[in-house]
Amino acid sequence: MSTGGLPHLLARLAALERRIRDAVAARRTGDPNPDDPFRGLYLSDEAIEALLASRREPFTPFRSSASTGRLGGLAAVAGLSALDVEVLLVALAPDVDSRFEQFYGYLNDDVTRRRATVGLALRLCGLPEASAAGRSRLDPSSPLLAAGLLVVEDRERPFLSRSLRAPDRVVNHLLGDDRPDAALTGVARVVAASEQTVAPVDGVDRLVRALRSGVRLVHMRERPSGGARGGGARGGGARELAAAALGRAGFAALEVDAARLLAEPDRVGAATAVLREAVLRGAGVVLGPVEDEPALRPLTHPAVPLLVHGPDVWDPAWSAEPPLPHDVAALPAATRAALWREHLRGRLAPGADPVAATAHFVLGPGQIARAARAASVSALVDGGVVTTAHLRAGARGQNAAGLRRLARRVEPAVTWDDLVLPGGVVRLLRELAARARHRDRVIDEWRMRPGGGRGRGVTGLFAGDSGTGKTMSAEVVAASLGLDLYTVNLATVVDKYVGETEKNLERIFTEAAGVNGVLLFDEADAIFGRRSEVRDAHDRYANIESAYLLQRMETFDGIAVLATNLRANLDEAFTRRLDVVVDFPVPDQEQRHALWDRCLGVAAPRAEVDLDFLSAAFELAGGHIRSAAVTAAYLAAAAGRPVGMAEVVGAVAREYRKLGRLVGAREFGPYLDLVAS
Repeated sequence: MSTGGLPHLLARLAALERRIRDAVAARRTGDPNPDDPFRGLYLSDEAIEALLASRREPFTPFRSSASTGRLGGLAAVAGLSALDVEVLLVALAPDVDSRFEQFYGYLNDDVTRRRATVGLALRLCGLPEASAAGRSRLDPSSPLLAAGLLVVEDRERPFLSRSLRAPDRVVNHLLGDDRPDAALTGVARVVAASEQTVAPVDGVDRLVRALRSGVRLVHMRERPSGGARGGGARGGGARELAAAALGRAGFAALEVDAARLLAEPDRVGAATAVLREAVLRGAGVVLGPVEDEPALRPLTHPAVPLLVHGPDVWDPAWSAEPPLPHDVAALPAATRAALWREHLRGRLAPGADPVAATAHFVLGPGQIARAARAASVSALVDGGVVTTAHLRAGARGQNAAGLRRLARRVEPAVTWDDLVLPGGVVRLLRELAARARHRDRVIDEWRMRPGGGRGRGVTGLFAGDSGTGKTMSAEVVAASLGLDLYTVNLATVVDKYVGETEKNLERIFTEAAGVNGVLLFDEADAIFGRRSEVRDAHDRYANIESAYLLQRMETFDGIAVLATNLRANLDEAFTRRLDVVVDFPVPDQEQRHALWDRCLGVAAPRAEVDLDFLSAAFELAGGHIRSAAVTAAYLAAAAGRPVGMAEVVGAVAREYRKLGRLVGAREFGPYLDLVAS
């Protein structure tokens, strides 16, 4: 947009002032008492007679003048006519020169009306008040009002008596101030020029050609990889793609959060502020994620490119103008690798490979840029070079926060070395992690799951008795991938009302689509149970719930683990959709020996503890052994001595009672007297 602020605007206002001087002179000529100090506060008989004897003529002939500087640039972008520019000047004059308040009060014959009215503006522009052409320039659909450049106030008054006001943002822009409107805070932001020059991604050239050829409405569908529906594509970078295309086509970019726009109390006012900002800057609007029409309609304008992104297909009812459709899929692994290297050039520690460390993270261009900056900031504190841990922490920091309200977030603190499980079980767990790590190659490059609306998800079933290590194993898998673990709280999911459980699950799956993490459904049989024979309405709705879950699990794009104590209760149709099924056995004596040693740890002071006896006598799962070890530590701390057999056996007795088992000589043998004491 052309430059030029205050000097040019003052020159245009000087021409307006000359016209007002002529108008004042003409007004005084027909005034029966021009020197009355109370004029404008009452109407005398003479004034009424003068009004009856006169006609309402324009003050001076309208003369079109060329518009240059910012005003001319605004006129070109917004499609303003010469008359529109003159009306805008009349309206904004009191905001630039306070004398015009008094001028307008005099010409309005009312000292309290210090802004130009519609009738006064038309006459100052050389048009009669009854001019249809002039009045049409102040219609709500006119260029001035449609773009929010002019406000017609006092709607309860007759049309000609309504006041005209130029919004502060328009005045500030014409004076050379480019700060965005404060009304946009939290709803929209101006995309920096540096953000519009991201590394090339697929589809930019097509969008640039469309924008340069005059296309003003684009629908960018965030197509989930594999064709699955629900939640949109993670890592597609629709916003960044749209901003880059606008930049290359010669437009600035204004990014609008559709959800926040819809949540605004004055939604129409907020949308008008967005549109006005776009017109003033010569910018396009990037709007999303859009799932319905209300967020879309107020932002349509022939001068403003509107690039809409969202997970759903376009609804023809949203707009009379058909959009240019453009599918956005997740970035290929090679593109993500190039972006990581570009943002971290020269700052990586020896041996730190961002591609290998974050291969299973699905991130868009903007998320990769932010993750790289976050990793670099953390590295400054820890030695200056970016390590694998910094890379993964930066990538995890890009997770959406919505899932934290629906599930408990766990930062993994255990590794493969902490697991005490049979070798076959560990191999299956490693296979599950490998599937998550290599799914880009297998599913996207080798196309091993084409068609059918299938997602890119990796799903495992962990089955076994309570305490056999299912939850801990899920945490280890998440840790090996550098991801967080999100444990779904079934209390927030299951609802007694028909259809509510499915809605809650849909919210979880949708939020999980924006998170790089492992989703754990503990006690999964409660919601993934078998379908039953239909005997009444309750059975029918229960089966509908299960059928929904079957379909939704197949289209899920994330990593999910179902944990259950009762594998037999799961529907067989779920089993077919699982990638890995892991059965967790009760530990044998050798594993219990290792578990006791591991759970008692090395940091707590330990007296003589008979691990051979503990592992042989007490058939406990790992979770119960850990619980007993913690109880023993508390008993030792209270007694002020190291952890010994008295504390451990006493803790085991407490664990037996919790499980409903008898505390007898057969298991406790020579240590039974320690329990009694």
